[in-house]
Amino acid sequence: MGKTVEKDKEVSGGRGGMRKSQKDQSWIPKVFKKRVCTAFIEDTSSNGTQCQCGALHDAHISAAKGDCFGTAMVSQWDSTQHSTEFPTDAFGELEFAGTGRRISHFIRLASDSEPQKVYNLLTCIWNIPRPNLVVSVVGGNSQQKLKTWVRKVLRQELVRAAQSTGAWIVTGGLREGVGRCVGEAVRDHATAAPSISKKKVIALGIAPWGLVENRQQLVNPQGSFPAKYYMKNTMQDSQFLDNNYQAFLLVDDGSVGRWGGEAAFQARLENYISNLKTGIWGSGSIEIPVLCMLIAGEVSTLERLDLSLRCCTPWMLLHGSGGITDFICNVLKDLESLTASTMSPEGEGLRLEQKNRVREWLKKHLPLEKEVEKLTERILSIYQNQDLITIYSSEQEGPDDFDTLLLKALVRASKRKSSDASEHTEELKLAVAWNRVDIAKTELFSGDIQWRYEDLEGPMTDALVNNKPQFVRLFTENGLNILDYLTYERLENLYRSLPDSSLAYTLLQRHLLERLSITSSPRADTDGTNGVKNPDSSLAESSLANELTLFEVSRVLQDITGDVCQPFYYRLLELEHGISTRRAMKLMNKLLQGQSGYRAERCRSPWVSLFIWALLQNLHQMAVYFWEMAGESVLSALSGCRILRELSKMEGETETKLSMEGLAARFENLAHDVFSECYQSRESRSFKLLIMKSYVWGGATCLQMAIAADARLFFSHDGVQSLLSQIWWGDMERNTQVWKLVLTFFIPPLVYADFISFREPEEEINTEMGSFGKDHENLDGGEMVQSLSEMANIEEGYQEHTHLTSTPKASSSYKWPFLVSRWRQFWFAPVTSFLGNVLMYFLFLVVFAYILLVDFRPPPPNGPSTMELFLYFWVFTLVCEELRQTFVLGNTTILQSMRFYIQDVWNKCDLTAIAFFILGMCCRMFHVTYEFGRAMMCLDYMVFTLRLIHIFAVHKQLGPKIIIVGKMMKDVFFFLFFLGVWLLAYGVANQALLYSYDPRPHWVLRRVFYRPYLYIFGQIPLQDIDATKLGDVQCTDNATAIQMGEEPCMNLYVNWLVIVLLVVYLLITNILLLNLLIAMFSYTFSKVQEKSDTYWKFQRFNLIAEYHSRPSLAPPFILLSHLNLLIKRYIRKVPSMKVQHFELTLNSLAANQLHTWEAIQKENLLVTLSKKQKDCDSERLKRTSTKVDNVLKHVTDLRDHDRRLRQVEAELEYCSKALSWLVESISQSNLIKAEQPPPKLQDFLPSP
Repeated sequence: MGKTVEKDKEVSGGRGGMRKSQKDQSWIPKVFKKRVCTAFIEDTSSNGTQCQCGALHDAHISAAKGDCFGTAMVSQWDSTQHSTEFPTDAFGELEFAGTGRRISHFIRLASDSEPQKVYNLLTCIWNIPRPNLVVSVVGGNSQQKLKTWVRKVLRQELVRAAQSTGAWIVTGGLREGVGRCVGEAVRDHATAAPSISKKKVIALGIAPWGLVENRQQLVNPQGSFPAKYYMKNTMQDSQFLDNNYQAFLLVDDGSVGRWGGEAAFQARLENYISNLKTGIWGSGSIEIPVLCMLIAGEVSTLERLDLSLRCCTPWMLLHGSGGITDFICNVLKDLESLTASTMSPEGEGLRLEQKNRVREWLKKHLPLEKEVEKLTERILSIYQNQDLITIYSSEQEGPDDFDTLLLKALVRASKRKSSDASEHTEELKLAVAWNRVDIAKTELFSGDIQWRYEDLEGPMTDALVNNKPQFVRLFTENGLNILDYLTYERLENLYRSLPDSSLAYTLLQRHLLERLSITSSPRADTDGTNGVKNPDSSLAESSLANELTLFEVSRVLQDITGDVCQPFYYRLLELEHGISTRRAMKLMNKLLQGQSGYRAERCRSPWVSLFIWALLQNLHQMAVYFWEMAGESVLSALSGCRILRELSKMEGETETKLSMEGLAARFENLAHDVFSECYQSRESRSFKLLIMKSYVWGGATCLQMAIAADARLFFSHDGVQSLLSQIWWGDMERNTQVWKLVLTFFIPPLVYADFISFREPEEEINTEMGSFGKDHENLDGGEMVQSLSEMANIEEGYQEHTHLTSTPKASSSYKWPFLVSRWRQFWFAPVTSFLGNVLMYFLFLVVFAYILLVDFRPPPPNGPSTMELFLYFWVFTLVCEELRQTFVLGNTTILQSMRFYIQDVWNKCDLTAIAFFILGMCCRMFHVTYEFGRAMMCLDYMVFTLRLIHIFAVHKQLGPKIIIVGKMMKDVFFFLFFLGVWLLAYGVANQALLYSYDPRPHWVLRRVFYRPYLYIFGQIPLQDIDATKLGDVQCTDNATAIQMGEEPCMNLYVNWLVIVLLVVYLLITNILLLNLLIAMFSYTFSKVQEKSDTYWKFQRFNLIAEYHSRPSLAPPFILLSHLNLLIKRYIRKVPSMKVQHFELTLNSLAANQLHTWEAIQKENLLVTLSKKQKDCDSERLKRTSTKVDNVLKHVTDLRDHDRRLRQVEAELEYCSKALSWLVESISQSNLIKAEQPPPKLQDFLPSP
């Protein structure tokens, strides 16, 4: 048999392969048999026409009819003795007529068939998915109508549990009782479930062959592919096969028309499956749990119940369903009460009392049963295993508790086998699959089981892959060390488990295909370093090279985060930062051909890695939990905001896009709240937190990540603005008045007087040194404000300036003279640079206007003037500054620098102004293009003047208004679109109606666009529209004269229509469109006004960062700073201290202290948020609901105790009366002569 099955495994690779021909399953009759009655044992109640097997005399074979003498000696028909095996003649596929093309599988097999062969047939040949749970529904096969609540349990709760776990539901498979109800539930589930759902409910029917109606339609010795099965379309229960089942096992014991022949086979099949190990996710490491559910049933069901309980198979009894189920539930409850009321729970007396109690129940409820003693022993045996029985009642439990009881029953059965944690892995995985963390806490993590790390690895992976954050938290709190769990190999496996439909999977696959394509290109055959050939065959041999790796993850993150972070995992993969993408892919392919030793290493930042993994999948609760566990809370939250907002731009589905944006806003709020806690705790440390470089996040800082994430709410925080203001004013006091700065700018010697207040660096350094000493003692301290010199590098040439990365000793090792230090403190401050640029820009505009209005001379040799040449030089210095901003700052490539420069709107404005100026300057040098050049210079002046808007964006009052104006400009463009459409429609119609022929293009354009536009503002020349207002005008209708330039005459035919169109045009433009524009402006103003301050604070950082990086000298003197920069960078090779803005590098000790302090503030915030959540109405309702449930359970227990007390009182009353009778009898007899009278009850009662 084994060889045959294995052979067919290879032949029939799927269901489609099985249908190729009947020959594919021709081996089935050789392996599976049927049973035929070969001995006619007369049924005494049928007058000799029917055998005890249920078949008529004529239906038996001739051999069964011939041995009359032998059969006369037998009084009881037995399947094993009076039936013979023959090759099965009914198997294949089953098509139900009139129900579509759905195909089911069926086979007729003997009752003693081997379960292993049947299971292989189901899973390997019929390709039915292997079960993760088997629920066998016993009883309920009679035509008695099921109760409503029982049908609800079967149709909703049972099928839902089966779908969530990948279970098999085993019933009789007929259209009656439980079988029909389960079939309808499976049908409804298949209709409601999506077509791509991988988890389908499997309904398996195991029915007696002799009980199935129209079974002759299934008979075909060669197999049926398919067999047409006709059944009556009736609403009443019948014994036809149900078309909603996937497979039918028609058990043949030789009998006809009765149940019971399939029971032994079904029990053996379930026992075999319970010993198999397949795992919840096909891992082959856990046993398949089997649960039997008893509904109603007959007395014969007790035998199967007893045998299954002895094999530790859990049962669930639906109390109230009727039949033997209610009987056994009542008996068990009565025996339990008897045991609880007995003083000694063990002993022969209790055993005898239990037997008597069971006999009373049998005589009362089953008076027709003859084998009372046998049933009594069987019921007592069932009672001994009552811990494996779970009673479900509609009165005690709600419908939502069904799956809870189902899982608890499996857990208790597993606990009985062993208390070792490894024995409960399958139950834990079931709890994960059902997402019942409450059951896992109460049943599996209550302290009774000693969980080991190895036992939690698999469930932890299941919880991660299936998005169960509560289980991840539970496992982490109960012995799973995330440092040991998360290796780089497991992290790669997590990325490989991403859903195929997710955006992250698409991005990863795109980069994977790009890496794999390198191996097939001719240029990739040789390595650029040593010229060693890398053949494609070597890469193909490595299976890991064709799978997702951390290199693809790194590239996706690099695409999302940009240049804010250095590439992730590059150091792990032995790749250098700044390496080209093509070379990195070749080196990665070469690495994957080897041992790839990095996979076995532990992940250095496991929580951050899992946080990124969850963000890429948009897993809300999982990402928030990983953020709570990860360090660097503020930076991690801002990074999550950045990743999600970039992913939302790539996402095509609207619902997912909105979900990502919502989660991004949540992380921005978390970053804002955590930083608020830090700022309130200690201002100086919160400033360090903003500018400290993170090793985990690729050298990024909070400010850099906030800018990249467009975290405007975060920038609006007072702590961030305080840091920016401190950087803006440099070492000057922030309350310095502007007029003092202007006066000192024109009178520099005032800087040495007390006209402007400065902070003393020495005092600040001493304060900071004192604070560092306190840092080692505690994590909280007093307030301390840092100077700018301790937080950022302010000037390009100020190398000796105290940097935040240096120690206090290093910063105080060199001291500038007072004259030099005070000079630098004033002129190197960003506010001074800003003031100088503003003043010089105003002077530039004055000079430009003077040249355009007064001193714009003709082309050479008469011009240009000296003042104009000076203007050219000035613009040249502006061009030099733009080039410096584009290519000097940062360490990016030229293309990246140009792309970042173009992204800024005001940089586009600068490029436009410079381009217009160069064009105008070139054109004005020639007589032919002089006027055009002058016009371009005039337009260019407008562009340069508009640049003032950006300069004044730093103002606290003007800045928000500029934001509002910018938002309104978008509304203007929409208005112009509608206006242009209507203006074009009216202008063309009006021109065509007034003038039948006018070939002059400039006049046509004027009348089509210009005049209708002026009509909006009330400039309506009636003589050009109304014929009655037309005076003596010289005009002609001659086409030749009109072409020569004469005025064409107006067409007066439909002049009334022109007036009507004018009225309609003015009505729409002046009333409808203008009011629409006003409404749009009002909406934009009200919408932006609330957040304009937030927008302004966000843009203020860009302005401060720009002037922080600029040289202190303004154009045109800025050229001196540029020359100084050129000499220092390319001649003296002095490294730049301002390559990146606002950065602080701390040693490991200081960084750990800062992160610990940040973690404390985060915990304080989480505690506060948890308290607020508990105080909300929804949480109160949940707690109230839980309390009510507990009260109901206690009330139920009280009822049970009250019943027991009444029973004890009745027994005490009986004992009292018996003793009284005994005392009275003894006192009246002469056997015992007492010296004193018997005691009376009144003597022992307390006095009133």
